[in-house]
Amino acid sequence: MRWSRPSTSLCAFVTLLNDRLGESIVFPLLPFLLASFTSNGRTLGLLAGSYAIAQFAFTPLIGALSDRYGRKPVIATCVAGSVLGLGLFALTVSIDWQTIPWAAGTSLPLLLLFAARLIDGVSGGTAATAGAVLADISTPENRAKAFGLIGVAFGLGFILGPALGGVLSQANVNLPVWSAAGFALLNLVLVLCLLPETHPPEARRALPRKRDLNPLSALQKVFSNPQVRRLCGAFFLFFLAFNGFTAVLVLYFKQAFDWGPSLAATAFLVVGVVATVVQGGLIGPLVKRFGEWRLTLSGLGFVIAGCLLIPLATPENAKTVVFSAVAILALGTGLVTPCLRALVSRRLDDNGQGAALGSLQGLQSLGSFIGPPLAGLAYDVVGQRSPFWLGITVLVGVAWLVAGGLSRQPNSAPQG
Repeated sequence: MRWSRPSTSLCAFVTLLNDRLGESIVFPLLPFLLASFTSNGRTLGLLAGSYAIAQFAFTPLIGALSDRYGRKPVIATCVAGSVLGLGLFALTVSIDWQTIPWAAGTSLPLLLLFAARLIDGVSGGTAATAGAVLADISTPENRAKAFGLIGVAFGLGFILGPALGGVLSQANVNLPVWSAAGFALLNLVLVLCLLPETHPPEARRALPRKRDLNPLSALQKVFSNPQVRRLCGAFFLFFLAFNGFTAVLVLYFKQAFDWGPSLAATAFLVVGVVATVVQGGLIGPLVKRFGEWRLTLSGLGFVIAGCLLIPLATPENAKTVVFSAVAILALGTGLVTPCLRALVSRRLDDNGQGAALGSLQGLQSLGSFIGPPLAGLAYDVVGQRSPFWLGITVLVGVAWLVAGGLSRQPNSAPQG
């Protein structure tokens, strides 16, 4: 049964937005939020990466639970975890620990912050389950358009997160985190009150064996499927490359062009606006006209072009070149992400959507965890421009995987 009432898509969208918004508000403010506790770069990096690695570790379990017990209870539990994680983080950074004799000078605040980030990361499986809801209510033909909502949430999160963080932090640096916790609470209320169950009992599957819930085992399973092996490899490498070079963008802008926070934030605002327009309004008509295969390869070409432009910019033309480059990057990402998800989804039966899409989310999380440290290492050791050249090399490999993966599938002639 296809649930088509607006409340279903609304709840899925708000859940996806909450998943992205909480991260995009907290991440840019981490150095300021931790100023009272530590200025150690390694600690900051570990705290930033703890969200992605926790999400990677638990996403297969969350996807399997949604296939077994239904989407709604799993989403509600995960959103409740997001409320807890963000609330604990906000409370921890708001307390003046130096006024508490038994806690002053201890590592307790940092331990609480790591716990908060891990809790929020574990509950980040909402994205996979919300994606499964969209798969439940869509047909194979319009699945790419439905998955475009994921990109819209990503784009709006990119817009609203840094914007809210920048505005609210002028009053109090802790206020943005409290606002993220408040939005997560609103998300929970909507899910409990409005979201119907989209995965009927007759379509549910038994839980897999414990060893199959190991995230690495889950990835091995999805990679053993020749129908999606290359596409899943491309999905992982795309996010490794993209999250890698975007992680050093602000540092590069600052050191190469002497940009301040305002110009850097404007660049990310451009990314959010373009991605939202592409994935929210253009992706459906574009898929009908050209098909997911062509759009994925074209999108990769745009990302490579944008990545190439940034290191070629000079201080004299930086604004023009960089803003053009990030717009091209956003256009490419807006095409690649939903279309590549849809290409994988179309090659799977309906009963395994939750676990399979959970594996995709796990691949995205793993790429988001591995990419930034690699790019940062290249930036420090090889040179400022090296993460962009490394990203281009990996993206060329992604295009090769997509082209080879599709051309070898039966009935895989380019659509459109």
